[in-house]
Formats: sequence, structure tokens, C-alpha cells
Amino acid sequence: MDDHAALIRRFDEAGQGQVFRFWSRLSEEQRAELASQAREVDLAEIARLGRELLTAKRGAALDASLSPAPYVALAANGGSAREWEEAERIGTQALRDGRVACFTVAGGQGTRLGYPGPKGLFPVTPVTGKSLFQVFAEKLRAAQRAYGRELPWLIMTSHGNHEETATFFDSHRHFGLRPEQVHLFRQGRMPAVDFAGRILLERPDHIALSPDGHGGSLRALARSGSLERLERAGIDVISYFQVDNPLVSCVDPVFIGLHLMRGSEMSSLAVSKASAGERVGVFCLRDGRLAVVEYSDLPEELARRTDERGRLVYGLGSIAVHLLSTSFARRMSEESDAGLPFHRADKAIPCVDDAGAVQEPSGPNGVKFEMFVFDALPFAGNPIVVEARREEKFSPVKNAKGADSPDSCRRHQMRLFAGWMRDAGIPVAVDADGVPALRVEISPLFAVDAASFAESWRHLVPKPAIADGLVLE
Repeated sequence: MDDHAALIRRFDEAGQGQVFRFWSRLSEEQRAELASQAREVDLAEIARLGRELLTAKRGAALDASLSPAPYVALAANGGSAREWEEAERIGTQALRDGRVACFTVAGGQGTRLGYPGPKGLFPVTPVTGKSLFQVFAEKLRAAQRAYGRELPWLIMTSHGNHEETATFFDSHRHFGLRPEQVHLFRQGRMPAVDFAGRILLERPDHIALSPDGHGGSLRALARSGSLERLERAGIDVISYFQVDNPLVSCVDPVFIGLHLMRGSEMSSLAVSKASAGERVGVFCLRDGRLAVVEYSDLPEELARRTDERGRLVYGLGSIAVHLLSTSFARRMSEESDAGLPFHRADKAIPCVDDAGAVQEPSGPNGVKFEMFVFDALPFAGNPIVVEARREEKFSPVKNAKGADSPDSCRRHQMRLFAGWMRDAGIPVAVDADGVPALRVEISPLFAVDAASFAESWRHLVPKPAIADGLVLE
């Protein structure tokens, strides 16, 4: 058994002895739990963050050097058709050579959707109600069939949803993937602190721990051994995406090809913002370096600024889809001054008072620390932003109603599928937004884009009736 006395002494010496103030009244099981959580805490890191983020002046304006980011335009929007064709060839070869792995950040719960479970389990497709995880699994299976190589799939869970996620995959037999190629690991956690930097307890035997942000995925890759696993397999491209977007291309050969052709250590997809007020980060140059500015940090005047053609000057929206080289992920995961910065988020954090009673604050009473993966961009060699079509690549499920809701996402999926059908010469009646009146769902195992749909439909005999709807598996 580890020496609890030494652990308590370290916390006392760091000015964090309050973490163990209820120690004498805890059971042996409770003491073991609290000690286990305390060992997760890097006391030197908490002290540094206290100095940097709690005492530093906040609210500094964006510097005057902010300017729009350059990007690789779609061929239809002025980009080089030859470059896009060459990129597809190079990306396809990289996939055939087994150089690519998928990485899904899936630590969240479906709370905002009114769903009582991990978000990856949420039923998202418009007819059969397949989960987000099943959609991605079928996309990987389709890619493996197309490129003749198995694709490793890394999934970062959280302490709160890991067991339920693992059970879900087991009960569905990993949706046709080999269990060995699907690797789940937990996201890191950080303790919440009060405004004086003192670690808070949510219960007498529990530290107030919370996930360290999607930027923590790079540290978690290394700490879990997943990065070493990829390096041993000769994989040098990691396809990163978040769990809430069923339209994502898990492995996009053109995107991969552009990433490799440009010698980029980190590449990002972007779509044109739907409006000046859309709640997505924006790609910019800051001090001459590529960066993402959060929508909440971009001054309204800049967010609304337009060019001579009426387009948003800062209109390149981030959709949280990136490619990273494994060597860059290794470098950024190291514990050094070159690592990702933490951000502070002032929150209302339930915590115990000195009597051990849980208090529910009505307003912010402390700080959570989190990292953002896009903060790696300024550290990357030759980072690029690649334009994507929103209607093909981005429709997240974030809110219970309205924009970015399950309803809007299902409509967008059916609009995309109806477009494939019409391109293949199948008459489909649609509304003013392009959404079909009949219910349509097309599995990635049948088609992943308009070209593959046309090919699969051409060979489908007999053709199904579509008068009342269509599901193609």
C-alpha cells in the first residue's frame, strides 16, 4: 500500500492540505478513493496555473496583428483542380499503405440533448436511429473495403462515460470491426480550484475533478500508450474528429493528400460560417501564425466585418476536424513549456464547506482548467486550412432544439442523401431547403458520397420501391 502520510505531506507543503481535512472521519475505502484521486493531481502544474491564470490580468483585447487566415480553396471555388486530383491520389495511397488512424474525442454526455448517456450512443440517423458510434464504425468499414487496409480507431472517453461506452461496443460486437482495432482510453482530469487557487472538494472524499478539455487528447494519447501503439504500426497521420458530427469523413483521402503534399504537421477543415453570430471558432492569423479564435473572444465588429463582395472577412469556421502527424502529437504531448496552454473557465462548482456539507453555488465560485486542441496550430510546421462544403461535412448535434439539434441534423442528412439520389437520376421531390418529403437513410456501407452512391445504385438489382421512404444498407 502506498504511503498515505507522504501523500498528505506533499499536499500540505504545496499549500493544498485542505484536500485531506476530512481524512480522520473517512472510511478506509473512502481514504483509498481520495488518495487515488490526489495522485492524479500535478501539484506543480496547479501552482503554475494559479500564477499564470488566476492572478494575471484578464480580458486583454485581441492584438492589432489579427488578420484572415489563408486556406486551400475548393476547386469549384477557385482552387487548383490539378492539386486536388493529385491530393486524392496521394491520400488514397497513404490509406492503402496503412499510414492513417482515426481518433474520436467522445468524452461528453448527451445531457444537452436530453439523452441519459454518452453522446456517442445517441440515435442520430433519420430512419433507423443508428448511434453516432455506429455511423463512424460503418464509415471505417467502408474505407477498409475501399483501401484494403485495417484502420485503427482510437476513442477518448471520460471517467464518467468510459464503462458505458465500452459496454456499448461489446454488446454490439464493435459494429463489425475487430475488437483489437478499437482502442478506448480515458481523458485526463484536472482539479477545480477556488479563486485563490485552493483545490475544491465536491464531497469530503472526492476532489472536484473535471475533464481537461479536448486539447487534453494529445496528453491522453501519450499517457495511455496509444501514441506508442501508432508509432510501432508505422502510422504517421492521425485523423481527429469529435463525436457529435455524423457527416464527418472519418478518413478523407483528399484532405490527407493535401496534408502530406504541403508537409503539414497539423491541418484543419473549415466551412463558411452560416452567420456572423454562429458559435464556432474562426481561423485567423495572429502575429503571423495560424490560430483559432473562439467565437466568444472575437469582437463583434470583427465578427460582422465583410469584404467588398459582402462575405464575412472572418468567416472560416472551425468544425473540429484535424489531421496531425504522429511526431507532432508526440512533441505536443510532452510535459514542457512548448505544450498546449491551459485556459481558465469560471464556473459554479458544487463543493463542500468546512463542515463537509455540499453547497450549490448560485454563481461562479471557482475555476476549471482546460486545453483546446486547436491551440496546437501555432506550434505546427506548415499548418494549413482546407475548405470543405458544409452540407457534406458538418451537421453537429449539440442542442436539444433549433440549430445544431437532432432534428436539424436529420434534415441535413436526408438533404445530402436526396442530393446523391438526384445526381444519380432518381426523381426525388424536395422542399425549398432540399429536404425530401419521404424519409431517406443511406448507410456508409452502401455509399459515402454521390459517386459511390451512383455506382452502388447502378448495380442494385432489383431496385427498391421508394414511394414511402428508403433505407439502403
